[in-house]
Amino acid sequence: MFISSENSPPCFKDFTLVMPAVAVGNVGQLSVDLIVSTLNMSRVGYMHTDCLIPMTGNNPYATSNENAEELHTPAEVYTAAELKLAVLQIRAPIIQSKSKKFRQLLVSWIKSSGFSRAVVLSSSQAYQRDDQQMKGIPLRYLLTPSLLKDSEDALKELSWREMERVSAYPGLTDANTEPRLYVPGGGITKGLYTDSCAEDVPLAVLILFCSEGDNIPDAFTLVNHLNDWLHLLDDPSQKPNKWKIPTSWNLLFGSGIPPALF
Repeated sequence: MFISSENSPPCFKDFTLVMPAVAVGNVGQLSVDLIVSTLNMSRVGYMHTDCLIPMTGNNPYATSNENAEELHTPAEVYTAAELKLAVLQIRAPIIQSKSKKFRQLLVSWIKSSGFSRAVVLSSSQAYQRDDQQMKGIPLRYLLTPSLLKDSEDALKELSWREMERVSAYPGLTDANTEPRLYVPGGGITKGLYTDSCAEDVPLAVLILFCSEGDNIPDAFTLVNHLNDWLHLLDDPSQKPNKWKIPTSWNLLFGSGIPPALF
């Protein structure tokens, strides 16, 4: 359930929604951090659900001491009205037994809010790629049928490749076995895409192959690809460091080893 933090609920009609999947390396979440911070997006509400591990923390996008102590929740919505852009940031793991319920919540919210399209930023284990997935850039996309007509040509002009279907049993050829969509390490990515196809939701998924570790470079790669498509920044060619790193990234790997240990 979406709960507005404003007196009058925001209107999302004809907005583009960008959201991460909780996946390998948290690349989607890091990418969303860059979008919210760079565009100085306004928080307009949050998702109230028991499907995420409950947690809270200080403002991850604080710009001064005055707003650093604001409390933030696991799933919040931000907007940039002038761009007709909304972002859902998810900061907590999804409870495994409630994964299907959370997917259904997202699909229902996207449909009822009137978004023109939704874009999921996700990632997949690089070491589990099929041979054909080793070709080209490490980015793949998926489009639901309702978005295929409007966006497929634009993505192909960018020389992006659609996520390949792979054999259910690598190395074995069986005429009776259909290739399958496989996104190892992608969390709810495959399920959300499948649900969106069934519910006729205009949804795109951008998937970056990566490994666990320092995934900041992967986040920049993914958000740059997204910007090539959606043009979130006015003139990115003139800004080599165009994305603004949020203050929360200072503690991305903790606050260091306490000197008292030694």
